[in-house]
Amino acid sequence: MVARPPCKVYSIFDGRQRQPLRRSRRLFCGKSRQLNDLNANSAVTRNDVLAAAERISQSVLSTELREVRLAGDPLWLKCESLQTGGAFKLRGASNRLAQLTAAERARGVVAFSSGNHALGVAIAARRLGIAATIVMPSDAPALKIDGTRAEGAEIIFFDRLTEDRAAIAAGIAARTGAIVVPSFDDPHIVAGQGTVGLELLDQLGRSPAQVVVPCGGGGLAAGIALACPASEITIVEPAGWDDMAHSLASGRIVPVAPDAPPTLCDALQTPLVSPITFGILRARDVTALSVSEAEVEAAIRWAWHEQRLIVEPGGAVALAALLAGKLAIEPDTVVILSGGNIDPALHARILG
Repeated sequence: MVARPPCKVYSIFDGRQRQPLRRSRRLFCGKSRQLNDLNANSAVTRNDVLAAAERISQSVLSTELREVRLAGDPLWLKCESLQTGGAFKLRGASNRLAQLTAAERARGVVAFSSGNHALGVAIAARRLGIAATIVMPSDAPALKIDGTRAEGAEIIFFDRLTEDRAAIAAGIAARTGAIVVPSFDDPHIVAGQGTVGLELLDQLGRSPAQVVVPCGGGGLAAGIALACPASEITIVEPAGWDDMAHSLASGRIVPVAPDAPPTLCDALQTPLVSPITFGILRARDVTALSVSEAEVEAAIRWAWHEQRLIVEPGGAVALAALLAGKLAIEPDTVVILSGGNIDPALHARILG
């Protein structure tokens, strides 16, 4: 890939917001060419997203696109928190598993996840009669553990501070022959997640000015970036877990720091992004923001009190960025509420 200027990146340091790097006119004018190059050269393209939408149309819900007002400004909420399984993850999992051969289905699948991808894979596997093993952190929310187990998946726990979840899954696959289903480092997963973008285009009837997306490994954001080529894309991560922002700013993949702070956003605790998602988001010159725990909690409260929507911490970060005033609300701004799987006790504490 040809070296390019870094994307716009906002970060919070010592309570001060850094301003974004400005795009040059030359970069802006070259955007359509870059998008064509991306579609031609990427491991996953918009055509893959279109194919995924047709493939999984009977497997996922068309979730609500709700118009709301924030400080008097109109805003659209894409409520993937209301998806089957409580998150967008069923889309990518359904697309991936639907393309397994009969022989591969007989060998089963193994995935690693803190919960939403686990649940998505478990649901998709049950529907297709595939045995599923899920590697989950021992501190995953009980709601997600119970939901995954209820779908018939076998759960293998690990310590996220001392053990490598990908290595554990690879070991299981080596012993059993199971197919590894990553949560974002897979073109079929990215294509499936991108159907969120196609769906909101159809519901809105036009391309939104900007789409604001929670980001962990970047599968959802990358898929939407492919699906919505005319829209500006903003990703939002928890402070201290904003490795995609640092990767985009530096032009290379940067892992989360070893001393990353605790976060309520378990769904976004990805230690390292993938070349697939990084490449797509870098080519799209996305904006990257980070939000604090307090800002995430404020977004959860707003979603419930103003809209009666239950949104989990990781699913609320995009909304949090707008509520905190870190991004201007342009006409036709769409915010993705990516998940709603929050333990009731935690939700009650935040609301209280």
